[in-house]
Amino acid sequence: MPGRPIGRDHAERVLALIDAEELVELARTLIRIPTINPPGDVQEAAFVCTQYLARAGFTVELDAAEPTKPNVVARYGTAPGPTLLWNSHLDVVPIGETSAWSVPPFEGTVRDGRLYGRGACDVKGGVAAQLVAAEALVRSGIPLRGSLVVTEVADEEVGGQLGAKRIAEREDLRPDAVLVAEPTNNRVCIGERGGVGIRVTVFGRTAHGALPWVGANAIEGMAEVIVALQRDLWPRLAERRHPYFAPASATISLIEGGVKTNVVPDRCSIYIDRRLIPGETPEAAIEEVRAVAEEAIRGVPGLRVVVEPAAEWPGRPAIVQPEDSPLVRTMVAVAEFLGLDTTLTGFSMGTDGRFFAARGYPTVIFGPGDPRVAHQPDEWVEIADLVQCARAYALAGLAILGADTLSFA
Repeated sequence: MPGRPIGRDHAERVLALIDAEELVELARTLIRIPTINPPGDVQEAAFVCTQYLARAGFTVELDAAEPTKPNVVARYGTAPGPTLLWNSHLDVVPIGETSAWSVPPFEGTVRDGRLYGRGACDVKGGVAAQLVAAEALVRSGIPLRGSLVVTEVADEEVGGQLGAKRIAEREDLRPDAVLVAEPTNNRVCIGERGGVGIRVTVFGRTAHGALPWVGANAIEGMAEVIVALQRDLWPRLAERRHPYFAPASATISLIEGGVKTNVVPDRCSIYIDRRLIPGETPEAAIEEVRAVAEEAIRGVPGLRVVVEPAAEWPGRPAIVQPEDSPLVRTMVAVAEFLGLDTTLTGFSMGTDGRFFAARGYPTVIFGPGDPRVAHQPDEWVEIADLVQCARAYALAGLAILGADTLSFA
């Protein structure tokens, strides 16, 4: 299991096999393949990964719930020992307005030490780092115990049901340790915030727009609910903190309502993106919103409010890996060896790591790039960070799977 020290000679042998130019070119190749989700066709990107890993000596399969969304599952090693699983995803979010980009989003532009393009940070740079690290580990010829499984999945950006969830549920894998490549600035991230989608609907009564007093205006009622949430609940959430995570938060991200321009609206809905820190539950978060919303329209004739979990995101709690777990200790040792920041942190957004953690598999999130530039125009990652990420994954593999590692000395 994780926690074994790394022999410096073995470490240097593996690190010498990581080629920065090859890494950047592989990342550029992946960026040049538009894998926007939806619709989420990752077939071409999956082919690039399977070809690369097969040449490196991995046994590769495609696990697909839908033809256009294959998950790459590659395995190396059959000796007795632990199973180490690396996970990342091939799909990316839409680019938004093209005019907001100063570089072509699917060209993989290299400029001033940075790689630009949709997916450079989230997370094709991380995918490339995992592939290059896997190849270096195999090419080193260092005896390994157990097996390394590399999974590059199809649909993280729309919930992961056909990707990491499917992989995590496979009984033939059952990893002893999982590393997920998401942008963490190459810091050891021991968990992620949870979340729940909350749908709030105010119901009223229609009437002619010229006679508004005859009806009950659901949009105006919703305005009262929104003001009350901003005044009474949002400040309370901001005060809830955890040492590894951003504070608890909520964002109203969608609103819809109305019937016709000359009709008093009898319905208005909002969608709340509620992010949870450890100690909070989806059920309690929904109840907090319900209490505020019901109070906001209490006494308004003709209005009622319904608060419920959104069908597309019924909710999940935050996940946190114990600070002293063998996997965390291994990754801290790797970061220290490479001169990286060893301060533990948490991930504010969601990752595929939740599917593995939910099944009890020790899971750490670690990858190149600043999460604040993910999903933005001119998304980028520092090339130096890509290289360090590949080096970190290779050393983590050596520490966990190396058959005769001794020490860093």
